[in-house]
Amino acid sequence: MSVQFTVNEEPVELDVPGIRRLLDVLREDLGLTGTKEGCGEGECGACTVLLDGAVVDSCLVPIAQVDGHAVRTVEGLAPRRPDARNPATPDNLNLLQRAFLETGGAQCGICTPGMLMAGEAFLASGQAPTDPAIREAIAGNLCRCTGYTKIIEAIALAAARREAPG
Repeated sequence: MSVQFTVNEEPVELDVPGIRRLLDVLREDLGLTGTKEGCGEGECGACTVLLDGAVVDSCLVPIAQVDGHAVRTVEGLAPRRPDARNPATPDNLNLLQRAFLETGGAQCGICTPGMLMAGEAFLASGQAPTDPAIREAIAGNLCRCTGYTKIIEAIALAAARREAPG
């Protein structure tokens, strides 16, 4: 099946079986390995991406459902995409990524891409960054390292910086 969609604002056209998971297409066909596979059952959130701005578990989405839509992965968060000549540094991370770095919101790294994407969707929603609202926004993502406190702090920090003038 031929599918056409955008990934991180770049057009993509692939000929793949329609039942193939979005997660596998991202990682294997497109080389976007930031999206992680945790459980493969939609329970952990490690594979969270944004599909037309909505949080989805890419391990549960057949690629046929992505045809004509927009996907955003963790690689699409940074203002400039890191590569071998331009590695990810605090200078080329977005507000949320920098907040995760500063607060220690990332520990082992397995949940981090999914948490970042859920956090980015929360920030885009414009909701007030209260503790309960942030907890609800990341409820589909499991972390076994941080106890969520630093992740919640990171999202709240990014929200405060986004609202600050200048």
